[in-house]
Amino acid sequence: MQVFHDVEEYRKTWLNWRKAGEVIGFIPTMGCLHDGHISLVKAAQKQCSKIVVSIFVNPSQFSPDEDYDAYPRTVDNDVELLKKNNVDAVFVPSVNTMYPSGITMDVDKQEGAFVEALGVSHQMEGKFRPHFFRGVCTVVCKLFNIVRPDKTFFGQKDIQQTVVLRRMVRDLFLPLEFIVVPIYRQEDGLAMSSRNRYLSEEQRKISCVFSQALLKAKALFEQGTRDRATLIKVATETIEAEKSVRLEYLSLAHPTTLEELDTIGEDGAILSGAMYVGTTRLIDNVTLGFSF
Repeated sequence: MQVFHDVEEYRKTWLNWRKAGEVIGFIPTMGCLHDGHISLVKAAQKQCSKIVVSIFVNPSQFSPDEDYDAYPRTVDNDVELLKKNNVDAVFVPSVNTMYPSGITMDVDKQEGAFVEALGVSHQMEGKFRPHFFRGVCTVVCKLFNIVRPDKTFFGQKDIQQTVVLRRMVRDLFLPLEFIVVPIYRQEDGLAMSSRNRYLSEEQRKISCVFSQALLKAKALFEQGTRDRATLIKVATETIEAEKSVRLEYLSLAHPTTLEELDTIGEDGAILSGAMYVGTTRLIDNVTLGFSF
């Protein structure tokens, strides 16, 4: 496995792969890797002959009140894990490489080129993290231009992110296939996340109420329920019955426009939300009436 820090060094390898007719799959990450990330690697290996994973903690998706410096960085362990799983290349750029004009978390003072996907970034997660998807779109667009993959793989757990980035790929005519991989869950239903490491054993057990609530609503949908009020109510009541968690929001949205729905139509819907267990914020979702 090759580890690259420099764009031009990677591109020499990319050129050799391209000449050899390799199909390149790409998985962007912020590191702190777990089995959910490895599920993306395995999905990519089924469709691609070369796999590239990037590790970069992206400052532009953090707001000034979020602690960018405190985000866990486990690059050495991540590289070993990817090596064990037969990844072909890891791209670990510096902040200066990714932001040659420099970067500050104060959006009003930022300089350089940035990317936004308007219309799908302001709702749901965007209500609580208003500059988050601007940062995500910017860094992922840069990484796509560096890595030049044929296919890219993202996890369903960050479902709004997949909708936002698909819109970016479509509207900017980026020449790659965007593939969404189902959520990797632990046996008790908890979605795998880097944030799970912050949960105590007791909090870990409590957190399962989130997936249980979403699955209750999904069962109602599969029995024929289509109205927002009923589906949101059953999920909300299930979560709020666990007094030690705090529900931040639940959304029932169209799968491509992210418009909030009163009734689920033939296109289906995304039921998603966020909740706090102690100080740890968790997100989760289920798809209703459609699949990726």
